[in-house]
Amino acid sequence: MNKKIKVLIVDDSAVVRQTLSDIISSDPQLEVMATAADPFIAAERIKDEVPDVITLDVEMPKMDGITFLQKIMQQHPIPVVICSSLAGTGSETALKALESGAVEIIPKPRMGVKKFLEESRVLVCDAVKAASMARVRHISATAHKVEPKLTADAVIRKPAMKAMVQTTEKVVVVGASTGGTEALKVFLESMPLDAPGIVIVQHMPENFTAAFSRRLDGICRISVKEAENNDTVFRGRALIAPGNRHMLLKRSGARYFVEIKDGPLVSRHRPSVDVLFRSSAQYAGRNAVGVIMTGMGDDGARGLHEMKEAGAFTIAQDEESCIVFGMPKKAIELGAVDKVVSLKEISRVVLEHI
Repeated sequence: MNKKIKVLIVDDSAVVRQTLSDIISSDPQLEVMATAADPFIAAERIKDEVPDVITLDVEMPKMDGITFLQKIMQQHPIPVVICSSLAGTGSETALKALESGAVEIIPKPRMGVKKFLEESRVLVCDAVKAASMARVRHISATAHKVEPKLTADAVIRKPAMKAMVQTTEKVVVVGASTGGTEALKVFLESMPLDAPGIVIVQHMPENFTAAFSRRLDGICRISVKEAENNDTVFRGRALIAPGNRHMLLKRSGARYFVEIKDGPLVSRHRPSVDVLFRSSAQYAGRNAVGVIMTGMGDDGARGLHEMKEAGAFTIAQDEESCIVFGMPKKAIELGAVDKVVSLKEISRVVLEHI
């Protein structure tokens, strides 16, 4: 029998601690080791027993989550999942937590509505499992049962005819999950001012993508923004899908633009990489370059295969440079990848094929 993943929950709200405990305990692969109302209590819990994963709020009394996270990473590195509210300042703080070593951000569970609680259960449990596989502790992906999940059919039908090809403009579509915030930073910082239009799905909660986009925009030569419905895709700009909304690449004549829409979780995510990649196969065809980066699960693997079949050049991040070699691995196994390269080489290979 596989050993359960032990989770320490740190949050000053008793309601949140109980809700997270109920969600995590509902998964047979996870176990709540303990809960703590503040970092000092959490430190005492860790002295008694070291968890496999910590879920951590960032705004707490006595000691903020960032300071606690930094102490953990200096003294005894443990995979940490930030569980934060959707407030604007909170999202900026949570992004600082990623820079300090946290592996994932999830929103605090929405309580009171069954659908939202069920989606929270999927997102929380998947994030904890992904964190348990990142860097500090490796758990074979085969140990995790993958529950039934919707495909891109739920948002965009598979086209009956091939993509339109009457355009010379190239577009780059990218998908990433756990570890993707740092991977995207490396990728986008190396892009020149005249880089082709870039469209990105990074698994991240709503509101956090806006703060993440602003941060990247401040350090990259190209402009970076959270995508809005009907935004044009053009050279020198990267569009990042807004959290909790699907993003599709569309085309009108020679102009590429994005459609932002609601819909169910696809491949257990919203936004879904599969949805973006399928739309790219349909509307960009061979004029696209597809990139799949670090992350747990298989979101994007099927969509990347559809892109390759439509004539796109496809790239996967290699295992050594991934935080979690899940999504690229699945795409490679599916035969969806033309070239596997390290994170630092992705931008060069992309530019060679535009």
